[in-house]
Amino acid sequence: MSFQPQRVVVERGHRSGVPIVVAVHSTVLGQAIGGCRLAAYPDWRDGLDDALRLSAAMTGKAALAGLPHGGGKTVIALPAGHILTPARRRDALLDAGDVIAGLHGTYATGPDVGTGPADMVTIGERTQHVFCRPAEAGGSGDSSPHTAAGVLAALRAVAVERFGSPDLTGRSFAVLGLGRVGTHVLRLLASAGAAHLVAADVDPSRREVAAEYGATWTDPHDCLTAEVDVLIPAALGGLLTPDTVPRLSCSAIAGPANNQLDVLSTADLLHERGILWAPDVVVSAGGIVHAVAAELHHETEAQISARIDGIGDTLAKILHAARETSSTPAAAATRLAEFLASERTASMLAAC
Repeated sequence: MSFQPQRVVVERGHRSGVPIVVAVHSTVLGQAIGGCRLAAYPDWRDGLDDALRLSAAMTGKAALAGLPHGGGKTVIALPAGHILTPARRRDALLDAGDVIAGLHGTYATGPDVGTGPADMVTIGERTQHVFCRPAEAGGSGDSSPHTAAGVLAALRAVAVERFGSPDLTGRSFAVLGLGRVGTHVLRLLASAGAAHLVAADVDPSRREVAAEYGATWTDPHDCLTAEVDVLIPAALGGLLTPDTVPRLSCSAIAGPANNQLDVLSTADLLHERGILWAPDVVVSAGGIVHAVAAELHHETEAQISARIDGIGDTLAKILHAARETSSTPAAAATRLAEFLASERTASMLAAC
């Protein structure tokens, strides 16, 4: 997907004083959707770059997930070292809501790194174009269990492609990042009978979570390079680089972290090493699928579960196409996303 956006808004929040970036990558298939990221950056333009990159990825994610939406992203770009008090955090979220409201329905937001369902309630005070609020506030609640369910569906597809069977019993996994999604993934793998689990997080208190599910605790560097069947990146992106790829000891990589590749050409390095990489735009889609299908399209839980299970089917098609064409899964995913987007656009035009 091209990074060229349809619209970008950058405003300094009049309450918080911090830069608010909203990037709308595409509305060809419908309203743009994408999370609200609250994070510190060396320069606000780094936050802008993040918003552009992530909004483009969301367009591909929506197309591959079969959702009638384009991609967008909100970034609340805090200066490096900036600490938000609860009151200032609320101000920043309200400022983001104002910017989104000014787009008049072009874009709707949900949680991302640094924000959660409760924050969507605050943003919702300024705009109706928000999803993933807590159930008690009329929303679909925490999306992380559904993201994790999509990851498990993807892991089964990876297991078929790499090991010849969807059975995860007896396989080894390294989960890098034990936030909300990573913890759910670890729990699902333990329940699925994984033979060996390794886990790491920058927060040492998450060691207790690893122990709860029988995982061997290690530091993030050793987790990244652990000798396992599948590495599962479940924290921030950009960890797959020309420097880290030569040090990997896994057979495959599939996880919910967004933008795992520093640049697209790193996919070629993984391919050359024989490491199967499952594109994160597919693997991470479960949460957004659940929230959008439930809140914006009012689908039943059975319909939504089928959509999330379908993540494995979509990934299987991508991995098969990559193998048949001797290309990378990244390239195969891009081709499929562009085909699906053009096919749906043609159908929409024919219906007019």
